[in-house]
Amino acid sequence: MEKKHYSVALRLAIFTILYNILEGLISMWLGFSDDTLTLFGFGVDSFIEVLSGLGIAFMIVRISQNPKSPKSPFEIRALKITGTAFYLLSAGLLAGIIFNLINHQKPETTFWGIVISSVSIAVMVWLMNAKKKIGKLLDSEPIIADANCTKVCVYMSVVLLVSSLIYELTGFVYADVIGAAGLVYFSISEGKEAFEKAKGKECSCDHCETAQKR
Repeated sequence: MEKKHYSVALRLAIFTILYNILEGLISMWLGFSDDTLTLFGFGVDSFIEVLSGLGIAFMIVRISQNPKSPKSPFEIRALKITGTAFYLLSAGLLAGIIFNLINHQKPETTFWGIVISSVSIAVMVWLMNAKKKIGKLLDSEPIIADANCTKVCVYMSVVLLVSSLIYELTGFVYADVIGAAGLVYFSISEGKEAFEKAKGKECSCDHCETAQKR
């Protein structure tokens, strides 16, 4: 039965990787086409999540063979690359925010941001609950921690949804750059989390620590 549960956990990790690749491609293309900084940044974030997902998949294979084994060099390297990529994304978004403010750049439409973020929230909430369920069945803190940290993806989707809705409904000029600023905040948080995990912590995000104390 345990082997079956680990198989489910691995399939969830692979689904996460494939979903983020598709979401990243669509979001970056539509964000670039519509001059939507938040949507474009959201797409870049999806590709960074692919790197993180590869590390998670590798972790599941490792702990299925030996639950008490330490992180492999591959996992640590993947975490450090992921953390660096999140910091670079934050810097890129900040540059984009400054550029858009100086040049009074605004999106043509944020309709696709509404669509993509709505789908993403539904998928990520499902993934979070599914990973948490399988983690509890396996009594695996690393898998439960990964499930809890999926909340950050939900928060970033909410930021995209709210900023897209505000612009689409009101035409508020600064809605997109405010949304991008929200992504900067969460990108820095995820970057920090990745480096903390590389140092040995299973989950360093505040909401994970809170969940683990309960």
